[in-house]
Amino acid sequence: MLEYHAGRSGGSGSLSVVLGYLMATATSQGTAPADAIARLADRFDPDVIDLPRGRARIRLEVTRGKACDAMVAGRRLRLRKANESADADAVLSADAATWSRIAEDLRGGMEAFRAGRLRIRGSLHVGVGFLAATSGANEPGRLEFDTLRTRGFGAISMLSAGTGPETIVCLHGLGGTKASFLPTVNALADDYRVVALDLPGFGESDKPIGAPYDALWFARSVFSAMDALGLEHAHIAGNSMGGRVAIEAGLTDRDRTGALLLLSPALAWLRARPWAPLIRALRPELGLIQPAPRPIVEAMVKRLVPSANGGWTAAGIDEFLRAYLTRSGRAAFYAAARNIYLDEPHGDEGFWTRMESLECDSLFVWGRKDTLVPIGFMKHVERALPSARHVELPCGHVPQVERPRETHAAIRKYLAER
Repeated sequence: MLEYHAGRSGGSGSLSVVLGYLMATATSQGTAPADAIARLADRFDPDVIDLPRGRARIRLEVTRGKACDAMVAGRRLRLRKANESADADAVLSADAATWSRIAEDLRGGMEAFRAGRLRIRGSLHVGVGFLAATSGANEPGRLEFDTLRTRGFGAISMLSAGTGPETIVCLHGLGGTKASFLPTVNALADDYRVVALDLPGFGESDKPIGAPYDALWFARSVFSAMDALGLEHAHIAGNSMGGRVAIEAGLTDRDRTGALLLLSPALAWLRARPWAPLIRALRPELGLIQPAPRPIVEAMVKRLVPSANGGWTAAGIDEFLRAYLTRSGRAAFYAAARNIYLDEPHGDEGFWTRMESLECDSLFVWGRKDTLVPIGFMKHVERALPSARHVELPCGHVPQVERPRETHAAIRKYLAER
């Protein structure tokens, strides 16, 4: 076993045991991952990673080879042979050459993940947190994970990068997590401070039972998170449900809300909702007692979610299941989904009526292949908000993941020109 404390190698354990174990995976070209993984561990910075339980088991696998476990507890990291009988919080898999490239380039881990050479399963919060904590980066604005202690909404998990004069707060969709905005953080952190939140009820954030989980409640949680960050004002980017929350934030407090960057935002239905009476009658708290065997739930989710996004799809399913398979996570999911379906379109307090009073500069990014929020909604937004700008992309419901280059170029251009 090899132990590291605050990024410095310690003396309690046998490095040769683990390295010798990994050396057996050397490729025919002579590239061995042992030294690379040891270098990653030696760069471990406990101030970058945020582990809700204070500890984690991170499995590091070599494609067609062996694996080791990085055991993080408090400020210490220990490498040891993989215990295949123990569940890992996150599993990182790459070939030997990629592990070497990751170790040589301080930013190589995230680049390899985005390029698909590195596969992460289980908790993206833990897996990407490990990459950030072993990157060796120490400059201001490096990628970091943290937990905000907010007033009224409990602990809200976040990741952030960048030190720009303006801040962009990113909000994920229903069943998603802050990890869905990793491409946005990477693309925009050179010029902006970019913060991605796990909304309450999702990811690593608290999941209060009986909370409203409606757009207004979520918007208030965002302002509470901004208070904890010391932010008076921020642009807000939101995908799907997060887009609906961003719009609500702009309607609720114009002074604190900058530009709205709305990526396939959830909008109130304009067609008939035949299931509305039944949905109103059902209580989301039923999720607390609903059986949810993982094999059955996972099979259902895989049938519903398209596989066009490759590794991102598998990672996204893992993120969804981690919350949904908990009692409080199921209740939060049902409550949020119920509120999306029941969002009233018309009347004095109806969404589309109120939308006409939105004063924030707004960019809408639409996916031409989006089946959840069809691009046909654009004409309704154009009527309600004539000054809003629109971008159409050949993608589905998650533009920042499916078409990151075009999405983030549009955001940069819009913020520069507004």
